Amino acid sequence: MALTLYGIPNCDTMKKARAFLEQHNIPYAFHDYKKASIDTATLERWSKTTGMQTLLNMRGTTWRKLDDAERANLTDAKALRLMQAQPSLIKRPVLEGEVKNQKLLLVGFDAPQWESLLLH
Repeated sequence: MALTLYGIPNCDTMKKARAFLEQHNIPYAFHDYKKASIDTATLERWSKTTGMQTLLNMRGTTWRKLDDAERANLTDAKALRLMQAQPSLIKRPVLEGEVKNQKLLLVGFDAPQWESLLLH
């Protein structure tokens, strides 16, 4: 299994995801958006796979702090620019890699889903 967990270290959901992976001895690399940023190509690849509505975190404080002009007329291209400029707008965590010779991309932490895809 070659997995990368993307996110922000102090996020509560990230802590749950990391604890899950560590509890089940699943090796992963951690990519910290705050320190390492995120490139446009990765965001575009994710959005094509999951859809922008899944990837964009519109429930967090970062979204609520955006001014109305930034939130208005939201296109995929505009959302990608916003997420790259403010990685806290990316729903967390994002788990990407290969499991059982299949590509995997999970957005958000859902323990039952992770169990079925990573442990069985």
